[in-house]
Amino acid sequence: MMLLVAIATYNEIENLPTLVAAIRERLPDAAVLVVDDNSPDGTGRWCDAEAARSPWFSVIHRAGKLGLGSASWLAMQTAIERGYDWLITLDADWSHPPEALPRLIAASTDADIVIGSRYCPGGEIHGWPLGRRIVSRGMNLATRVVLGAPVRDASTACRLYRVSKLAELDFSDLHATGYAYLEEILWQLHRRGARFAEVPIDFTDRRAGASKVGVSEAVGKAKVLARLAWRRVRRG
Repeated sequence: MMLLVAIATYNEIENLPTLVAAIRERLPDAAVLVVDDNSPDGTGRWCDAEAARSPWFSVIHRAGKLGLGSASWLAMQTAIERGYDWLITLDADWSHPPEALPRLIAASTDADIVIGSRYCPGGEIHGWPLGRRIVSRGMNLATRVVLGAPVRDASTACRLYRVSKLAELDFSDLHATGYAYLEEILWQLHRRGARFAEVPIDFTDRRAGASKVGVSEAVGKAKVLARLAWRRVRRG
């Protein structure tokens, strides 16, 4: 099985080196790809040095802060072009525990997408205030209704994708550049008959660095959900 682990970064030098080491400890045969948005903190330079000494590591540099969604689309297209069988995505800030990654693979026998879920039985969230938990739960419930996809946690980036299923996508029809890509990709894959599975994870708010999630991301996510809901209604 050829496995690629992809991480999108912007100013993650405090987290990335130890995260990559932890991933390789759990998945020693996996390749690692970083898509870096011209981080001014030295993340890109560290990636260049790691790529020079480690044949399993590669980096794609982008000109500026172009968003998590477009970075993830690029990682998916790269996995397809390079002939990988599976693609794992996770956040760069240690929110998603590397020790959960083998469990994603173990659950993939009858699935095209395996989600590391905060909301399936056994999942946990650490470090979030009550208000943020309520908003997240509400958004996930709305997403499940809008998309019709049988998942409890549609807004986590901790996922395993079957690359052959990703190859069925029309990437020109994917528009979300920020965190709303998480819902859009599920909608597109669900339309194509993808099989879903969820495994519980312990989600912990970022260890170091500044959060990238703000009001603009929340507004953007609401707009994407509204657009997808309208498309679903039109299609009947």
